[in-house]
Amino acid sequence: MGISIRDGGPDDIPAILGMLDSAVAWLVAQGRTGQWGSTPWSENPKAVAMVERYVAQGSPYIAEIDGVPVGTLTLTDSPGPYIDAVDEPERYVHLLASDRRFKGHGVGSALLAHAAEETRRAGISLLRVDCYAGDDRKLVAYYEANGFTATEAFVVGDDKWPGQVLARRV
Repeated sequence: MGISIRDGGPDDIPAILGMLDSAVAWLVAQGRTGQWGSTPWSENPKAVAMVERYVAQGSPYIAEIDGVPVGTLTLTDSPGPYIDAVDEPERYVHLLASDRRFKGHGVGSALLAHAAEETRRAGISLLRVDCYAGDDRKLVAYYEANGFTATEAFVVGDDKWPGQVLARRV
């Protein structure tokens, strides 16, 4: 069962939202609502608008197994509005998600390796990402296992959502 990665686009937004919804359902089933809450992304107008914006402004990628979309991430030239930019060119990972039915197949790792290669191919040496850093920091550890190093911590909003920025030189 090989993973192929292709360029994505606006036609993939329903599949991307479906993968994000799958991740929310998986987190909720584990009692882990701190990361993305309990409402499916496809039912949240702000989340849908954010996905549409990143797909339009960035470079979305879709991982497939046997032609079925199973994972996604989008690369842009800068972080989201809650993270400070750096003083060098960078690529930034947004919206990494996989269909949880394919958990353990290496979909996320394949997408992150692809993002590193695309960053290198563009002549840029810095790839960054941010993620939820609450609970047991399992997501931070996942990115570290994929070659990233934790840099600065941050919090977002009134609910003090805990985040972590990670960086990888490519």
